[in-house]
Amino acid sequence: MTLSRRRFLGTTAALAAIPALAACGGGPGASDRLRVAFPGGGSRESLDPHLATQFVDQARAKACFDTLTGWTQEMTAQMRLAETVEPDATGRRWRIRLRQATWHDGSPLTGDDVLYTFRRIADPATKGSAASLFKGVDFTASRSTGPREVEVVLAAPDFTFPLWLGAPGAEIVRAGTTDFTKPVGTGPFRVQSFTPGGATVYTRNDAYWDGAPPSAELEFVPIEDEQARLGALLSGQVAYAHDLRPASARQVQGQPGRAALLTAPQSTSQYLNLRVDRPPFADPRVREAVRVGIDREALVRVVLLGTGQVGNDVFGGPELQYYPDIPQVTRDVGRARALLREARAENLAFELQTSGSDANFGPAATLAAEQLAEIGLRATPRVLDAPTYFTAVRTSGVASFTRSGTFPIPDFIGRRRLSKADNSNYTGYRSTEIDKLYAAAVSRRDESARAADLERVQTLLRNDSGALVWALSDWNVGVAAGLSGIEAAKPNSHLWGRFDKARVS
Repeated sequence: MTLSRRRFLGTTAALAAIPALAACGGGPGASDRLRVAFPGGGSRESLDPHLATQFVDQARAKACFDTLTGWTQEMTAQMRLAETVEPDATGRRWRIRLRQATWHDGSPLTGDDVLYTFRRIADPATKGSAASLFKGVDFTASRSTGPREVEVVLAAPDFTFPLWLGAPGAEIVRAGTTDFTKPVGTGPFRVQSFTPGGATVYTRNDAYWDGAPPSAELEFVPIEDEQARLGALLSGQVAYAHDLRPASARQVQGQPGRAALLTAPQSTSQYLNLRVDRPPFADPRVREAVRVGIDREALVRVVLLGTGQVGNDVFGGPELQYYPDIPQVTRDVGRARALLREARAENLAFELQTSGSDANFGPAATLAAEQLAEIGLRATPRVLDAPTYFTAVRTSGVASFTRSGTFPIPDFIGRRRLSKADNSNYTGYRSTEIDKLYAAAVSRRDESARAADLERVQTLLRNDSGALVWALSDWNVGVAAGLSGIEAAKPNSHLWGRFDKARVS
């Protein structure tokens, strides 16, 4: 990305204001501050964990709050605030037993907190990022059955329920909480100061149920530009640089004494989204022309520098449970041109929306536009404002680039692809058939029957939804050479974006 002089000077000034990391012992009594660099969300930022739509929101939520379960690297549920999550024979009634954990003010976590949280997430007024996952809770029938027990009743059977509880945006908040300017959580850090668009500073929670963090303080430093984040890492101003492009990853690997690279292979799905609810991509022939008109191998080779894997228009990857066994889509310029002639869409012009939200979006849009020109489409990249990009592309335009971290496939389908309106749907796709298949799948106790239904859903989404996965990209973060306690982890997994075990030495 090319920086204007004004933007470059602004970035330089911001970095100059960050003091270099001081070496320290890193023990529980150390007075160190761990600084981590993420793109910010500007004045729209919030510490409300249920509005966690960006990676920085999710990481800050993990610092202050906890979820009942967490997702492993294999996208299965592991217990966190919940000690056990057990269903009855029907899959509608679930009993959750909580571990002994306390809020930052010392009061105990209770079942009432859990039920309040679920109600708040599901309330349309909250506009929670995980709202679609909790709309199936029967709040009239659900109840707290003891100080550390809660019974959750679902409107319909769902044997994947434990996965909901580890989703981003499902953090437990204290009953009655409405003000999140300085929230009280159960997490490893307490909020010390927060300025929307500026730094957020946390202090260690010595009473954290999973052990006090080694770092006395944690500071989230907003650095929008990816190259500036890399520069801050290599100059010692931050100890963690979020989301590095392949070229930056190579720079980190070339300086082992100063920084280290943590890579989670094939962890993010890179999308080219085509709006199926409006022209020109309401016509399936035009959508198919784009599908077979882009050269995925070239995109991976040029944009991702050969890292990652060619996508097959299906979320996730072959290693995930319920991923369907289907032939790989390949480029076919002749077929693409024939489809456009049949649809009378030759020389069609449209915009490819992109932003700096992901450093790969811009290069991918430029190369994809060149490839589509070869089949007779005039696609023009248009850069939108990063802080509002994902909101804008849900409602405007006809084609956009987005990215998704790894989710359990049932969660991904339930959150994003049901026919009801949802804030994560970028193509306008709706399908009552998928609704029925999904509901049937999660209600089945038999794993093989559930797998067959979910694989069928994935195949339908691939063919009809307009969401083209052109690559499964690696996930790269950079850390200071002296930083320990952070693992290479897939986005959205429990271990990703956590700093409660991090130590600078």
